[in-house]
Amino acid sequence: MYQLIIFDWDGTLMDSAQKIANCIKAAAREVGVAEPDDREAKKIIGLGLHEAMRILFPELNHNRHVALIEAYRHQFITADETQQGLFHGVEEGLRSLSESGPMLAVATGKARAGLQRVFNEMGLEHFFVASRCADETRSKPHPQMLLELLEYTAIDPQDTIMVGDTTYDMDMARNAGVHGLGAAYGVHDEAALRAANAVDVLHSFSDIHHWLMNGRVNKAYA
Repeated sequence: MYQLIIFDWDGTLMDSAQKIANCIKAAAREVGVAEPDDREAKKIIGLGLHEAMRILFPELNHNRHVALIEAYRHQFITADETQQGLFHGVEEGLRSLSESGPMLAVATGKARAGLQRVFNEMGLEHFFVASRCADETRSKPHPQMLLELLEYTAIDPQDTIMVGDTTYDMDMARNAGVHGLGAAYGVHDEAALRAANAVDVLHSFSDIHHWLMNGRVNKAYA
């Protein structure tokens, strides 16, 4: 049974994919490069910004990638008005899981400032014992985020599960020796998540909550 549940943020806990895609496209227009379509922009959600920009704009040099990142941050924080919010049942589900005994953590492609901003806006930080962000460690699918969380919590990999909506999450989980649970309501579809060795793939956060609570979690250090 799992004593540590690690969640991705965008596309798993927060319905933010369209806002991210809109901001990527607006940043491209601002910098004067061809903008990707929605599908391309959403495909890289979950990666750190530097990794994402290298994939979306491989022809550009480092300085242009930095300009795109700064334009993206401006769009996301100040200019873009696309609404985002938690998926249905997230706050209640996190509370239920936390009260049932396992530790909860976050491993995200967001920067620390971005995660702290949504923590403050949503009032969810108290549910999580720890978090790791792409600007303070290696980006997914490298396992460093998870390895650091495992070390911090002193929970064994076999007692840990990573919940995420992308193959980057599933690959990171496999690379760290932990299970991965797919959220097919995010940006990567069920077939891709299953091909990336998810132990199961579910279609709502409520389904994820019920799956975990169905005899699969245990109090940490029990």
